[in-house]
Amino acid sequence: MSFPLSPQRRIWLRAALAALVLLLVAGAYLGWSRGFREEPQPAWVFESGESRFRYGSIGAEHDAGIPYWIFYVLPRVFPEKFRQDGQQVAGGYAALGVAWEQGQELPAGFTKKTIGFPRVGNNCAACHTASYRRSADSNPVFVSGGPGHTVNIENFFRLLIECARDPRFNADILMAEINRVTHLDVIDQLLYRFVIIPVTRKRLLEREAQFAWIFRADFPEWGRGRDDGMNLTRYFMLKAPMDDRFGPADIPAVWNLAKYKAETGQLPNYAGDTHDVHSVMIDSALGVLGAPPADKADFHAQVKWLQDYLSALPPPVYPFPVDAARAAAGKRVFDAECAACHASPRTGTRIPLAEVGTDPGRLETWDKASAIKGNQVVAAMGITRKGLVEEDLPGYKIPFLDGIWLRAPYLHNGAVPTLRDLLEPVERRPRVFWRGYDVYDPQRVGFVTDGDEARRVGTRMDVAEKGSGNRGHEFGTGLPAADKDALVEYLKTL
Repeated sequence: MSFPLSPQRRIWLRAALAALVLLLVAGAYLGWSRGFREEPQPAWVFESGESRFRYGSIGAEHDAGIPYWIFYVLPRVFPEKFRQDGQQVAGGYAALGVAWEQGQELPAGFTKKTIGFPRVGNNCAACHTASYRRSADSNPVFVSGGPGHTVNIENFFRLLIECARDPRFNADILMAEINRVTHLDVIDQLLYRFVIIPVTRKRLLEREAQFAWIFRADFPEWGRGRDDGMNLTRYFMLKAPMDDRFGPADIPAVWNLAKYKAETGQLPNYAGDTHDVHSVMIDSALGVLGAPPADKADFHAQVKWLQDYLSALPPPVYPFPVDAARAAAGKRVFDAECAACHASPRTGTRIPLAEVGTDPGRLETWDKASAIKGNQVVAAMGITRKGLVEEDLPGYKIPFLDGIWLRAPYLHNGAVPTLRDLLEPVERRPRVFWRGYDVYDPQRVGFVTDGDEARRVGTRMDVAEKGSGNRGHEFGTGLPAADKDALVEYLKTL
């Protein structure tokens, strides 16, 4: 038996229902606004190609981003974890050797974007911005597209995981530090305390299994300016089980990408692992994102912009005086001794490992099965590209020499500190040196690799360690000393 509602009760129910709807709508809007609403980056980021390359988002903030205020206070809460080669140093993220322009809020390659709340992500410039100083008392010069020979990527990966492991990574401690440096409103206070901080810690800890091999005591440090790129792909993207393969390689220069002509077999990457530059750009960007792109159309647009920018980006000009007469003599030596590989149709193609004789570690970390699976993973994301070369690779690519003066240390694994050292027989090349110091050595053409400051700032490189052999490429090592000096003078001009 039912009873009719009085007019007053009907009015009350309608009002209550309307209020509930309004609360739900307001709650949904608030959740979207504070959790997912994407705001464009400020206009200054896009004022030049250089600023866009260094600070423009490629979408990494969605899945791989760190909430800005957590990123900001990590050096305050965990100062002992910001270190160089096991030693704590002052300066927070500067300890990682990042390229940090004066007056910028974040280092090059670190992007800030609001997606509900401000987040910090990475782009290609984090690894591909070089720096050098003319002397110990001069300011650094930053070169977009150059090899980031000072940056310690491995320590950055470890840092985030080690912070998340620490019991101090909790809402009480982090919020206390955040409240010392900013004033979040009530909504953001609640979001950070009950959602953002716990979720960030959970996601960082989820990465630990994928990065397990960088904590292995039996593997040497990558050191400044190097990564273990193919293992990063195998473990992080392909989720392969960990094995004993280890192949660190120098971060490459990515200027003047138009020089690679896929139709003539001139392939990018150290071993010609990928069919064309476009595929390299896609795979590298996916590696930075750490997940399928949130917006595929935007992702492809960003990749196209990057490829266009880097294809037209010229190599940097040598910044010191060049002896013109000696360089001319060096050109004759180059034509006789080096041009057959480095200035011919062979340039950019693979040279068999047996012929060049360099460390095999980088080749051994990759194989046909990994390439096939990598192509399958990317295809499953709905992304089309020519992709990885599905075969076992016979050797390393013969490099172009544009901007070779800024690409020290040399060989694919950075095991020879200077060009002048590369022209010496293996037994006379340095066996231990420090890499990652940015003061330039114009005489030997490379960076200063010993002395108090180089040892304090740099990473100790021992060529006897796994993946770091300095053997091979003994071309030109029998030349007279005068010819070697002339050849080095000419190489400064490329």
